[in-house]
Order: sequence, then structure tokens, then C-alpha cells
Amino acid sequence: MKIKRLKYFLKYLSQRFKFKKLGGKITHNFMILGDYSASAGTASGHYFHQDLLVASLIKKHNPKRHIDIGSRIDGFVAHVASFREIDVIDIRNLDKSEHNNINFIQKDMMNKNFLEENVTDSISCLHAIEHFGLGRYGDEIDVNGHINGFNNIIKMLSSLGKLYISFPIGRRNEIHFNAHRVFHPKDILEWNESSSSIILKRFDFVDDEGKLHLNKDIHKDCNDINYGCGIYTFEKV
Repeated sequence: MKIKRLKYFLKYLSQRFKFKKLGGKITHNFMILGDYSASAGTASGHYFHQDLLVASLIKKHNPKRHIDIGSRIDGFVAHVASFREIDVIDIRNLDKSEHNNINFIQKDMMNKNFLEENVTDSISCLHAIEHFGLGRYGDEIDVNGHINGFNNIIKMLSSLGKLYISFPIGRRNEIHFNAHRVFHPKDILEWNESSSSIILKRFDFVDDEGKLHLNKDIHKDCNDINYGCGIYTFEKV
């Protein structure tokens, strides 16, 4: 590592000398060596794959209304807002955006007295529900926060509405307090406590290496995951 850093430092000095020799005037020295060997960017991992995949599924489905719950604003929400309006719900506040496609609503999705029913035909909740009830984001401590939130989301969906949801998956259920939960891939199939039925229409996942696997069998294709990301598409019956 020291040899490589020395190599890059010498390269920096050589380029700096050449720049000045060609008449360039340097006002500040701001030495960055790590980018000499870096790739063009990151095209793997939980957020890259889930954000791009689910945004493309929403564009294809073209719902009348789409509501997002707690997903990353500068990732997934921005993807969707680039081609349509999106209502964003979060327990935290969000400064008003100059982009008219983003409509923000501050709300606690774990509230057991949640009354909004059949208000949308499309909902997303990406890499968020694993935090519900752990207090990390100012929410109340709730051991079953993820289940309460999940059932409130189902209430919001109209018949045949789509739910896109993702979270960390592994070999067993774990709670890494107060960061997040990790769920067994099939655990979500037991969360529905409402009178409405939902059907798993599609299962995709990101493996431990950050690689995306499309249209897989939840019962047999992800048994060896330690810390991946399950991406689920449900439909309300």
C-alpha cells in the first residue's frame, strides 16, 4: 500500500510539474491520489439495484398515483420524480423541494389508529421498514413496528394495487439495534394481519457481493445469503 501511494504521489508531482510547465497557474494544492486507480463509479449494491429496478417497474406499470414511504430521497425518489409525480411519506421532516414532482407528507406509519384506506394503486418502501420501531430516526420504540407499518401500507393500497418493498435479508431474523433489522427472506410472508390478501408477484434480490438476481424463487434461490437485499413486488387482491 505504501509503495502504491508513493507511486501515485510521484505521478502527482510529475503531472503538477507538467501543468505548470505548460503555463498553468495553480492557486491551491489539493492532492487527491485515490482516483488514479478508481473505477468510473459504483454499479452494484443494495441501493443501486433496488432504486433502479423498482423505478423501472413503476414506469412500466404507470399507476394513477404512487406513494413512497421512507425510501432514499437522493436515490429512488429522485429516479421516480424524474418522470412522474411521487408522494413521499416519512416520519422525519423534509425541506421543501424546488422539484414539483415531489410532494411530501410527514406521518408515522406505525400508528395503530392509521385510517387511510384504498388511497393509491402503487406504494414503495425501499430499505426503510427494517428501521421501524428502533428509534433511530426519532420514531417510538415498537418491537413490532415493521409489522404495524406493513399492515398500514396494505390498508392504503386499492384492489390490484402494487407494493414494492425491500429490506436486508439473511439466514435468520436478526436485530442490529439500533441500526436495522435483518429478515429471513420468507419472514415477510407472515406479516399480513389485515383482512386483505396480498400475493407475491415477483421476488428479486441482491446477494452478498452486491450482484442483482432477477425473478427468483423465494423458497429456494436465496438460502445462502448472509446480508443481502430482498426486493418484493406484491399485489393486493
